Amino acid sequence: IVQYEVEATILGEMGDPMLGERKECQKIIRLKSLNANTDITSLARKVVEECKLIHPSKLNEVEQLLYYLQNRRDSLSGKEKSSKPKDPPPFEGMEIDEVANINDMDEYIELLYEDIPDKVRGSALILQLARNPDNLEELLLNETALGALARVLREDWKQSVELATNIIYIFFCFSSFSQFHGLITHYKIGALCMNIIDHELKRHELWQEELSKKKKADILLECCLLDEDPENQTLRKDYEKTFKKYQGLVVKQEQLLRVALYLLLNLAEDTRTELKMRNKNIVHMLVKALDRDNFELLILVVSFLKKLSIFMENKNDMVEMDIVEKLVKMIPCEHEDLLNITLRLLLNLSFDTGLRNKMVQVGLLPKLTALLGNENYKQIAMCVLYHISMDDRFKSMFAYTDCIPQLMKMLFECSDERIDLELISFCINLAANKRNVQLICEGNGLKMLMKRALKFKDPLLMKMIRNISQHDGPTKNLFIDYVGDLAAQISNDEEEEFVIECLGTLANLTIPDLDWELVLKEYKLVPYLKDKLKPGAAEDDLVLEVVIMIGTVSMDDSCAALLAKSGIIPALIELLNAQQEDDEFVCQIIYVFYQMVFHQATRDVIIKETQAPAYLIDLMHDKNNEIRKVCDNTLDIIAEYDEEWAKKIQSEKFRWHNSQWLEMVESRQMDESEQFLYGDDRIEPYIHEGDILERPDLFYNSGKMITKAKLNSLCAIEIWVDQPCSFPSFGIYIPIFIYLFIIFIIYIFIYYFLYYYANSRSKMVIW
Repeated sequence: IVQYEVEATILGEMGDPMLGERKECQKIIRLKSLNANTDITSLARKVVEECKLIHPSKLNEVEQLLYYLQNRRDSLSGKEKSSKPKDPPPFEGMEIDEVANINDMDEYIELLYEDIPDKVRGSALILQLARNPDNLEELLLNETALGALARVLREDWKQSVELATNIIYIFFCFSSFSQFHGLITHYKIGALCMNIIDHELKRHELWQEELSKKKKADILLECCLLDEDPENQTLRKDYEKTFKKYQGLVVKQEQLLRVALYLLLNLAEDTRTELKMRNKNIVHMLVKALDRDNFELLILVVSFLKKLSIFMENKNDMVEMDIVEKLVKMIPCEHEDLLNITLRLLLNLSFDTGLRNKMVQVGLLPKLTALLGNENYKQIAMCVLYHISMDDRFKSMFAYTDCIPQLMKMLFECSDERIDLELISFCINLAANKRNVQLICEGNGLKMLMKRALKFKDPLLMKMIRNISQHDGPTKNLFIDYVGDLAAQISNDEEEEFVIECLGTLANLTIPDLDWELVLKEYKLVPYLKDKLKPGAAEDDLVLEVVIMIGTVSMDDSCAALLAKSGIIPALIELLNAQQEDDEFVCQIIYVFYQMVFHQATRDVIIKETQAPAYLIDLMHDKNNEIRKVCDNTLDIIAEYDEEWAKKIQSEKFRWHNSQWLEMVESRQMDESEQFLYGDDRIEPYIHEGDILERPDLFYNSGKMITKAKLNSLCAIEIWVDQPCSFPSFGIYIPIFIYLFIIFIIYIFIYYFLYYYANSRSKMVIW
């Protein structure tokens, strides 16, 4: 860009300067042949020779600038393409041969007051000036021109599409700069554009209906008449003529829609303005425009929808318009920019559960999977697929595509220590499905995953392996070869997140043939497990995995005895006290007790040497259903082997099931007068003084329980005695009699008044 000044001076008769004017200008030199292999020195010399505005002394500066441009172009080539649509070029059929001059603005304004052809010409000339950003400030100062343009657009936009397009394009040039948005708002161009877009979309629907009717008539006549029939030939020519006219109108209309929508997109930078557009149904208009075939218009429409989709209200409007069904036809498509921006819109929409369901229903899953092989769209497509894989209903559907083989290939070809977050997160979700796991483990899949996870100590990859290990069947048996490798990672030297995943993987290996006692002894895991059970010794996530691990190994008789001897049971009870508010901790610790009471050695320790059964009785009626279930099963086993605890458990169950009745009996506090209410015999003292649970004769009478009816009758007698009867006095009725008497007198007065009035007028009154 060459910056220069032009100075014009008017000389007098004697050669003296009379009047002068100076103007700053610039010239843009486009270097189309500049690339990485260009000889910068030769190119700089050529530029200086051909451009007379550059003095030869500036050759070194030109060469330095060219070198900078060459390096900048190389650095930009590798960057991601911008998703913002390109500025619309001068539209076909709207260019004029005349070159506009800023000094002739008054003439162009006068043309705006003439007929439509002159208005089109004047607006086109002003548009030429507006497309140069240097002229915008000067145009901004010309309020007469802007006011005239706004008036003509408001009054004549229906008469000429070209005129409306030119004027909106002029204001679009202003909208490209945020500081000029106030000008557009002042003339209410945004609201006018909304009306124009709505009108044009309705016109397009009418054109399509008319064209469809003529096409149906043509097809009907083709079925009934021969092709050589004159009537058929005339109808066909009429249809072809209408279709050509329709195509021409659509081209001009799409030019108008494109520039109007782009102006609104620029104005939507302000969220308040965007809200006004939403209130005028901008979303419905944009979704309707998705039926078009013009790539440039579609890029703009999808870009606008993508911007709007980040707000819940706009997303809900898109759901009403079935936007997913309209977007599916664009995937895949030949236009790279359109495909890119469509995928980004789908990514925004995929945060909604209902829309993810709709994407699967319309068949987007295999289409998105096919895009994983394309480097340009792989990342965005993977993000959309990741969101779909979050729903358990759709996880199994990935097994019927080629998605899993592609993902495994990406995992193994990744050269970095840490795998891309999107890729590994997607794999973790898929590994939660049994059918997917079978495909992942085919061949040497599990072996390669374990090798990479242990080499790079990747916690996310180990989380994927942990998900694989949770499925019963042949895949779980594959982990027998890696038990030693996983156990070797459990130490204080390794990263805690990685250790958590290794512990979780081992805890999932409920394999009968696995010798857990050998594993615990060889890798000295018992001291580690016991140490982590101390409250505050480690993070809760790690402690929870330790408890789950203990529950798994406790299924083995020898392991359970080994753990009991090491003093882990008291540590678990202490942890239960510390984490009693955490249901997950409570459930897992109780499950450890459940596993241990199966074995004779550990059962005796739990029942006779610890207070674990007492804690289980307290938790027998916990709010959490899973905790209650595990407690009941554990207490049933304890009651089967120990009579003393069996009585306590039975008593507690009886007390719980009859708690309402017992509470009512225990709450009866009678004073001395009530004790002799029923005669000289005193009520037995054990109701108040003794332990109800130790007096079975209170609950049973001749082998049957006291019925609820007897108890209710007893209570009813007490209420009747405590509250003596009383009757209302006669004096309360006197005001009522007086009130009724006054109403009767008024009624008689009105009746006789109307009767005499009717007789005096000689009319019959039906009362």
